[in-house]
Amino acid sequence: GMALLYGMTGSIGYRDMALGIGNILVTGDAASKAVLMVGVSLLLAGLFFKVAAVPFHMWTPDVYEGAPTPITGFMATGVKAAAFAALVRIFITAFAPVWSEETLPVVLFILAVLTMTLGNVTAIAQRDVKRMLAYSSIAHAGYVLVGVAALAASGVLLPGSEMSEVFFSGSSILFYLLAYTFMTLGAFGVLVALEREKQVPQTLETLSGLSIRRPGLAALMGIFMFSLTGVPPFIGFAAKFYIIQSAVTMELYVLAVIMVVNSAISAYYYLRILVVMYMQPGERL
Repeated sequence: GMALLYGMTGSIGYRDMALGIGNILVTGDAASKAVLMVGVSLLLAGLFFKVAAVPFHMWTPDVYEGAPTPITGFMATGVKAAAFAALVRIFITAFAPVWSEETLPVVLFILAVLTMTLGNVTAIAQRDVKRMLAYSSIAHAGYVLVGVAALAASGVLLPGSEMSEVFFSGSSILFYLLAYTFMTLGAFGVLVALEREKQVPQTLETLSGLSIRRPGLAALMGIFMFSLTGVPPFIGFAAKFYIIQSAVTMELYVLAVIMVVNSAISAYYYLRILVVMYMQPGERL
């Protein structure tokens, strides 16, 4: 994808690439536009693979479950946040002329809905906590894609959009990534502490009665689960609120409602962790 874009625009600099893409979209022939869109699609596919967006998510659960837990925590936070930061920057610079294409918001809408829905629904069936958090990270990628869709819509759906709307959509994405990093890294930190005590994978069964054995770790895990769910007053609530507000501002009402529904679905498997920690008897020590 990058090679095709360089061949069509003659540059890999964001500003020059944006000028080249704009010229091709305005004055280029059908063949040039087709090659250009293939390059854009391939590059976006690579970035969607990095953030584990559907249908490029298949690697995530197996890799997260199989990797050492500290590495899994780094992949779920640092790598995902950096990939989304790159995606947003490319969107608002090099790919800014592509916002005029009517198919872009539709593609982002579909990707966001599929990603957060598949991640949440599949996470319900998981018994391994790391695998559950892997599908959770896929769902959160879908939430961030709602913000990306609003960012694209700020230059497509509303011709009179002001720069402040673009800034709000972009800042809501960055704030969500910051909040998600702390929430998820904290949850994996608890798992690391538990695995150091007993070298076994952490499942719902091994977490049973954790409030009796390790009340401090159970309380921390409960805070992180509430925050990931989006329960006020935790930071996860504010992060989801800003993403939803950016979608509503860009008149993406259906996408905002679907995100709210998915957040409600996620409450089942997040709060299930609290149930097994505080309401189920644990193993004998």
